[in-house]
Amino acid sequence: MNRTYVDIHILQTVPPSNLNRDDAGSPKQAVYGGARRARVSSQAWKRAARKAFANQVPEAELATRTKRISALLRDRLTARTGLEAEAAARIATALLSPLGIKPGKKATETAYLLFFGLPQVDRLVDLVADRAHELAALADKALEEALKDLPVKEQLGSGHPIDVALFGRMVADIPGLNVDAATQVAHALSTHAVETEFDYYTAVDDENTDDSGAGMIGTVEFNSSTLYRFATLGVHQLVDNLGGDIEAAATALGVFLTAFVTSMPTGHQNSFAHRTLPNLVTVVIREDQPVNLVSAFEKPVPPREGIVGESVQRLIDELARANELWGRAPLAVASTYSPAKSDNELAVLGAPLPFPKLVTTVTDTVRGRLTTGAA
Repeated sequence: MNRTYVDIHILQTVPPSNLNRDDAGSPKQAVYGGARRARVSSQAWKRAARKAFANQVPEAELATRTKRISALLRDRLTARTGLEAEAAARIATALLSPLGIKPGKKATETAYLLFFGLPQVDRLVDLVADRAHELAALADKALEEALKDLPVKEQLGSGHPIDVALFGRMVADIPGLNVDAATQVAHALSTHAVETEFDYYTAVDDENTDDSGAGMIGTVEFNSSTLYRFATLGVHQLVDNLGGDIEAAATALGVFLTAFVTSMPTGHQNSFAHRTLPNLVTVVIREDQPVNLVSAFEKPVPPREGIVGESVQRLIDELARANELWGRAPLAVASTYSPAKSDNELAVLGAPLPFPKLVTTVTDTVRGRLTTGAA
């Protein structure tokens, strides 16, 4: 199958906010190009995108990341068969035992988070549902013997939901359950230098009429920034993760594009109402390798008359440089932005498209390439 990479470049301005805080409560930061930048971790934005999938895909068809796979299996087995919870828990434990997953501190938990699809749990229930009451009557050793040859690993290792197919799965104890991620997400960085600021706030006790003092006093740290965000999706890997289903891969690509572009981490969202939409989205389809364009901002953008305009120009120049100097000409480019420069300057981005049209254009282009490559 043809190698196909979909690079997503985003410039997005956020107001005073604390999207993603460190262990001390400060907005995460990084030094890049000798200047301190605002940073939002890749994990924070991947989780935001994954939670946004539920707006496009029924939640029952998605994955969950949890230590409580035994409890989920127990609850589904109880609902399906009418077994008592304790009996269902014994079957669930015995069913998962051959996998060798390390137990956690609690009986219903594993030692680490597992990422799996809810439909995969239902397929595990399918393996035992028709004889659940018979199995529940067996002693522990006999129960384990009766279940040891069931294809539990095969069920968890195939038929992945789109979020497992996109983000992958790592299980150190059981390499056979590992799924190579089709998506890589960079840490978002501000295109300019930032300084952390402090909001001093007070809360008034509405029922206190005895004095005029505050009921609570505190501070919260924040910054504001124009962020460069980047993610890349190896569509060929996505197709492989989805069992060769090209149409499912095209659908997953559209879901990921929409979710990643429009999602936002929720740190301190009630305090700052920081949700914005991007200033620029450029999707570049390549066949050679992904190209992160963050080097456009190695020299911080100076705060003259705003940040966005110069950031857009820097991104345009860096994309053109990658195309021409390094011979990394893309297969296709689709962009969503508000035209503010001459046609020649913006030619590298392509004509501006409404975002829904961009998603359709990219998915149709990739679908056509995959179909041709598979023929």
